[in-house]
Amino acid sequence: MEMIPVLLNLGEKRLVPALQEAREKLSGMEGEAVLDFSSVQRVDPSVLRAMEEFVGAADEKGVKVILSGVNVGVYKVLKLAKLAPRFSVTR
Repeated sequence: MEMIPVLLNLGEKRLVPALQEAREKLSGMEGEAVLDFSSVQRVDPSVLRAMEEFVGAADEKGVKVILSGVNVGVYKVLKLAKLAPRFSVTR
């Protein structure tokens, strides 16, 4: 099983470009993509859109997306945006 480790600890302003870069890595992938959210304290609507696009692209490729290190506040936003069920989430 191949994994795409994507470290998103560059600050919240870098989340959207990091997700776009990770999306490009999905081409030809199988298995799982692991996104490290351990340093992410909050997400805004642009990040939610990028996350939705990323998980949609992963679904098309048959790649399971795992969000690692998600804090409670970010998880609540994902639930409100109805995105939480599309990811496997670890804390």
